[in-house]
Amino acid sequence: MRSFPENFRALIIGASGAIGAAFMSRLQANPKCAAVVGLHRQSLPLIDFDREETIAAAAETLSRHAPFDLIINAAGLLHSPDFMPEKRFSDLNYAQMLETFRVNAFGPALVFRHFWKLLGDDRAVFAVLSAKVGSIADNRLGGWYSYRASKAALNMFLKTASIEIKRTKPSAVLAALHPGTVTSRLSRPFHGAEVGRSPHDAAADMLDVIDSLTPPCTGQFYSYTGARLPW
Repeated sequence: MRSFPENFRALIIGASGAIGAAFMSRLQANPKCAAVVGLHRQSLPLIDFDREETIAAAAETLSRHAPFDLIINAAGLLHSPDFMPEKRFSDLNYAQMLETFRVNAFGPALVFRHFWKLLGDDRAVFAVLSAKVGSIADNRLGGWYSYRASKAALNMFLKTASIEIKRTKPSAVLAALHPGTVTSRLSRPFHGAEVGRSPHDAAADMLDVIDSLTPPCTGQFYSYTGARLPW
């Protein structure tokens, strides 16, 4: 993390997931990182996108430890014990759409609202894990309605937030990141246990991309390879 100052501080939201835990491990091992805080449903303070008040409360608690030079939202939902991604229109239902949007779009939007003031005034990055399937321009296969749409909504929230935040924190970078296919509970039903990169490799790739981002990159969508993706 050459672009970050000595003793930089990081915050990972969704730290109990495969990629979130990998971000934690990578940053804890980085000698320049003075501290990394992980938030999830069982952390202290906890953060639960099903309970809006926990987002505000967590931000208030962590404001005492601010500023943070790096904030990453790694939380996301593709499937649950109650549903799998929809393959066709006939699979659509309100409950699944609402839950998917709550985790993938509405929760992160409220994270922007409450956590952006915790960013430092100098070198600072606020990254969210999006997905290439959320790109409208790149949608060639269809299916996965709620997941695709929720990630597209997340991208719009990020783009809009980047414009507002730039007015008061011109050095801050907000970016959406596509992690690629990663071996995790999220992807296992679709790719098996042996397909995809490890979470640690994915986290390393995305941290390299984050390290390369400068203020003109704010409000953009990037692959783990560093390539810019279309909306």
